[in-house]
Amino acid sequence: MMQLSELTRRSLLGNVYSALGGISLMHLFSGGLSGAENSWQAGRGQTHHPAKAKRVLQIMCPGAASHLDLWEHKPSLEKYHGAPLPGEEGFVSFQGKNGNLMKSPWPFVAAGESGKHISSMLPHMAQHVDDIAFVHSMHSKTNTHGPGCVFMNTGHPTEGFPSAGAWLGYALGSDNENLPTYVAITDIRGEPPNGKANWTNGFLPARHQAIMMSGQQPIRNLAQPISISKAEEDASRKLLNRLNQNFADTNPAESDLQARVAAYQLAARMQLSAPEVSDLSRESAETHKLYGTDDENQLKAAYARNCLLARRLLERNVRYVSLFCASRASGVDGLLNWDAHKTLKADYERHCPIFDQPTAALLTDLKRSGLLEDTLILWTTEFGRMPTHQADTAGRDHNPDGFTCWMMGAGVKGGVSYGATDEFGRRAEVNPTTVWDFYATVLHVLGFDHESLTWYHNGLDRRLTDVHGQVIKDLLS
Repeated sequence: MMQLSELTRRSLLGNVYSALGGISLMHLFSGGLSGAENSWQAGRGQTHHPAKAKRVLQIMCPGAASHLDLWEHKPSLEKYHGAPLPGEEGFVSFQGKNGNLMKSPWPFVAAGESGKHISSMLPHMAQHVDDIAFVHSMHSKTNTHGPGCVFMNTGHPTEGFPSAGAWLGYALGSDNENLPTYVAITDIRGEPPNGKANWTNGFLPARHQAIMMSGQQPIRNLAQPISISKAEEDASRKLLNRLNQNFADTNPAESDLQARVAAYQLAARMQLSAPEVSDLSRESAETHKLYGTDDENQLKAAYARNCLLARRLLERNVRYVSLFCASRASGVDGLLNWDAHKTLKADYERHCPIFDQPTAALLTDLKRSGLLEDTLILWTTEFGRMPTHQADTAGRDHNPDGFTCWMMGAGVKGGVSYGATDEFGRRAEVNPTTVWDFYATVLHVLGFDHESLTWYHNGLDRRLTDVHGQVIKDLLS
């Protein structure tokens, strides 16, 4: 052992270098760099407590769909229409100064045995209110679409964190080896704000990122070339698998490469399964009519095909399906998504018919097939809209302080409304609820303690719910 009196700068640097190498080697042998899942039984289907649901459908309406014009009835907006918002006269929000209070352009109607009031623009969705648990007291950390969408889908307003679907894939693993564990179905109008960050794997292994599919975008390059025989194909795959496995065994830290190999292997299996699941012609004429896949409104027909594809994926035990209705913001406000800054009435008379029938048909189909018994359905958007009109327009500006999301299906109590905004819909006032509370409840229904489902990253045990979140027990059946 070197004595302190013998220590020189050169020997100190040499010993430090050796010590760091030893620490790295110990970490490697302990599995710290193995790229393996680092939570207790992750990916093996084991939960913390008995689960009510084993798969999730998340319907996302980007653009900040207005709670005041869809889901939460505010009689005071009708009573005081045209008057200033008390205490916030001339309030300046995301795009500038606000005008006076503005009632919804359409009446709200009582629906179901619960008598829940929802917009008359959603007559098909009104048939399901007795199965839905509405959360009217959501609020967000941001009033910008991109960070808002990412926050709603990952629990963090900045990019780089795993989405909820990636977390579930990591926690439960696949329930169908021939199809992806996690699928993102994008709208024909394009990707949502911040695009693929909404279904990213973040710092989880790359294989947990969603696979993109849609009813109008066939999966390319699945057919085997006619010049290659089946025997040649099989022999090539066996050799490739052996080479890939040898490399993986000697380079366990290369999770991205392992994920790519797994993706290619999945693609090979999907040559048989994917064409079948995406072949909507196998559905009956009655089913196509129910969804509206042949509607003369081409945007509605395209979304209807995506809804039908979502059901076909869920019934084949895909763990998590993210279904988007609308896309990024456009140069003309409200044209491509629910961002109705200037012409709310015209915008929502375009969007509501696209959303209403196909979504309601999907819920009906899941219920009549029995899938609703173990499928959790979520409806989300990134934030809400102001109860006032935007100055010099007939639209509403962004409102992160109060909005609505809802749940339905396995483990959820139907026909209830939890929380509320104030009488004008400006701020979450009764039981204010965060994105973290929402996902703590989602994970609970799926059998997980949200505080215990973690991944060690950069010195922290990271979670979908960050360091927050309480299960909303009033929503649970």
